[in-house]
Amino acid sequence: MPNDDLKEDPVRPLVEVNRLIHEPARLMILSYLEAVDSADFVFLMRVSGLTWGNLSSHMTKLEEAGYIAVRKEFVNKKPHSMAKLSPQGKQALNEYRRVMKKALDGYSGKK
Repeated sequence: MPNDDLKEDPVRPLVEVNRLIHEPARLMILSYLEAVDSADFVFLMRVSGLTWGNLSSHMTKLEEAGYIAVRKEFVNKKPHSMAKLSPQGKQALNEYRRVMKKALDGYSGKK
């Protein structure tokens, strides 16, 4: 049956991928935050190459999902934002990796 064949499709796990994380800019932000304890907005802008507006938009989506925590404060009367990967974000990123690995290993014939 065709439906049974689809269930055996090695890349079928890709339908489970977290689309919020799958967007390249958000995946990059989460990956950088996983590598450091926390990072400020300027650092993330520089390493990601994103514009202020793009980075702000992606960080808002990640914060609304509970994947990052953002602390906003003023330093010398200037706004300063620090971001940190939340435990929920770490778990979501690990699950994203698991699904992608399962699909990619299945496609290449690895198990």
